[in-house]
Amino acid sequence: MKGRKVVSTVIYHIFIAALGLIMVYPVLWMVSGSLKNNAEILSGSLSLIPPAWRWENFAQGWRGFGHVTFTTYFKNSILITTFATLGTVISSSLIAYALSRVKFAGRKLWFTIMIGTMLLPGQVVMIPQYLIYNRIHWVGTPLPLIVPHFFGAPFFIYMMMQFMTSIPRELDEAAIIDGCSKYSVFSRVIFPLLKPSLISTIIIQFYWKWDDYMGPMLYLGKPTSYTVSIAVKLFADATSKTDYGPMFAMSTLSMIPVFTIFLVFNRYLVDGISTSGLKG
Repeated sequence: MKGRKVVSTVIYHIFIAALGLIMVYPVLWMVSGSLKNNAEILSGSLSLIPPAWRWENFAQGWRGFGHVTFTTYFKNSILITTFATLGTVISSSLIAYALSRVKFAGRKLWFTIMIGTMLLPGQVVMIPQYLIYNRIHWVGTPLPLIVPHFFGAPFFIYMMMQFMTSIPRELDEAAIIDGCSKYSVFSRVIFPLLKPSLISTIIIQFYWKWDDYMGPMLYLGKPTSYTVSIAVKLFADATSKTDYGPMFAMSTLSMIPVFTIFLVFNRYLVDGISTSGLKG
């Protein structure tokens, strides 16, 4: 029996390792492609070891286009993503607290409306939003990509509300007896206990915003305001030669901020998505 258990354990780990390799192989191939030329990339070879390590792809890619380097693109992406993530965390936590802990007229109606907005595909509201932003002269600026996030995101509001259900209401009552207002209860009691959920929001929202292509494509009109997601696409041209090496090189560099955020806060991700607000 012990021998069978060892064999089954070995087979299980081999299967998981093979499955993991299949999932991560495209990323590894892209990283390998960042050190190859077009002929080597298009040869169809599945090898992850480049025949020659072409580090010049990174230098060529970083030069960018039209005297606009990837320094500008990365700076734009970091600014937009950081402010949008910050706005999402602050506004969503406040709204979640109001809907789950504060009693006011119409609370159920507003909650229903919020859930309803989650059912609408983004393509449905894309044109109305563009017309509104164009009327108030926001098109061509990063404002449409930042300001709306300071008014809450339904997905994260709902996630935080579910997390708050596991936080005992006795803590709120004890704080109120000690003289705290609803704002103090949120800032001193609820908000610190939301740490796993807040970090999950940071990870997910940062990834979504950093990877966003459609939003910047719609609202950013000048090359100097482009984000990394748009700049990487500029390497691919249907009417001329596509520089796959520099494109893969910049795609590889663009993954670094997302991986860094994930690795730093990874241990909080599962706790934030679950509803285990307090642990004894």
